[in-house]
Amino acid sequence: STDLHGLTVATVLPFDHTGGIDWASYDRLLEYCAMPDTVAAVFVNGHAGEGAALSETERSEVIRHTRSVLGPGKPLLAGVIAHGVSDAIAQARAAQNAGADCYVIFPPASLGGGAAATRDAPLAFFRAVTEAVDCPASVFQYPLASGLGYCTEALAAIAALPQVIAIKEGSNTMLAYEQNFRAVRKVAPDVAFLPSNFDWFMPQLAIGGDGLLSGLGSLAPQWLFDMWQAAQAMDLAAMRAANDRLHPLVRAIYGAAPIIDMHTRIKVGLKALGIIEHATPRLPLMPVHPDLARSISELVAMSDLQTTITTSPRHGTQS
Repeated sequence: STDLHGLTVATVLPFDHTGGIDWASYDRLLEYCAMPDTVAAVFVNGHAGEGAALSETERSEVIRHTRSVLGPGKPLLAGVIAHGVSDAIAQARAAQNAGADCYVIFPPASLGGGAAATRDAPLAFFRAVTEAVDCPASVFQYPLASGLGYCTEALAAIAALPQVIAIKEGSNTMLAYEQNFRAVRKVAPDVAFLPSNFDWFMPQLAIGGDGLLSGLGSLAPQWLFDMWQAAQAMDLAAMRAANDRLHPLVRAIYGAAPIIDMHTRIKVGLKALGIIEHATPRLPLMPVHPDLARSISELVAMSDLQTTITTSPRHGTQS
């Protein structure tokens, strides 16, 4: 079975000056944030990886390339950003064929307008997709304020489906998080419940969780692992220390509007570390404002993130 307990890093995807995928930068990124033993699993083609901006061919290329670097041992998750059931099934099968161990279903736009807050529509969607694809599935729970976050009753019912093995919990309220955690634990205790809201890592893990899943893992994997390890030890002082270290970086990456630029800001930090060459996203995302980019670069330069960059047998020391 696919064990998703621990830190799952959602990788960003670097592009070159022409807008194509920069595979050399991506290899350096994987060595930095995906290969360490402290990382339990890797998630590609999500928001962090700009999955919605990739072609069908590119999504499969990213999965195949990531699998070739990771090798067979580490679980690989892939985003399914679909418009409806047939689209989701096709994407999930393509992800599996390319080497993914689990596909992560984003809520389709058709569940907006109040449908996500009901039980029956989300459950019917997930049942139709998971029954058609012989591969483990994960749920991407959106913020409730987006209108695409599932209600507790729906999430628990989906978690009880036989193919579902994990939930990326992004409700973005602590009340919903705790309600969802308790409801899912009751009906599906083996489903990995993975906190993913950057502002709430510490309180989410204090309530309970099976790991962390975050795009911030692309930039600060060791810091997130330290938070997870402290939570595992039930060491409040260590959790607070990990949270104190994370807080300035979290606010720099996630604090300014628009929040969707978070992953481009992570790229700015990775560029400052010398891991990727360009921080440019694909449209409709925009480059980070120069003033904010400068402040992120300065924060990263003053941190100890540089010391976690290790010597790679494939790529040498990254500086």
